[in-house]
Amino acid sequence: MARGDRAALAELYDRYAATMLALAQRIVGRAAEAEDVIHDVFLEAWRYSADYDPARGHVKSWLLLRTRSRSLDVQKSARVSKQSAHDDAWLAELGDPRLDTTAGADQTRVRRVLLALPPEQREVLWLGYFEGLSSSEIAERVGVPLGTVKSRVAAALGALRAALSDSMVELQ
Repeated sequence: MARGDRAALAELYDRYAATMLALAQRIVGRAAEAEDVIHDVFLEAWRYSADYDPARGHVKSWLLLRTRSRSLDVQKSARVSKQSAHDDAWLAELGDPRLDTTAGADQTRVRRVLLALPPEQREVLWLGYFEGLSSSEIAERVGVPLGTVKSRVAAALGALRAALSDSMVELQ
């Protein structure tokens, strides 16, 4: 793609667009805006493909990070304030690793860890990641002190980090 190969862009699209669209729709809540986000992310990927450094991470991670960032921009620019229920249905939208050929043991492990987290920890991850709220905004939304939000986030991320570092050790 960095050499201008459009077939490479098409392959990237075929491989990751569905996952990106699911993430964008989950964040912005509207199909048309989510599709626009995906379009913008792929344009950005095309324009800056020469700058991609595989040593910094997998292309799927980069695309999903850009998708999340762009989705949050759309959500905030529209001044959308979602008051959605924080049930565990969002975990199902992470995708079934058995059906996703790009998924692996890490995705399965992350899902397992997320499901094992206390609901309070899952909620702060939801609000921070999918709704793009700051720690202060999360504290206000759930009615707990800022320090409590930060400790819940730290504990949840620590559990995820431990699960993923275990998988990295297994690969070595």
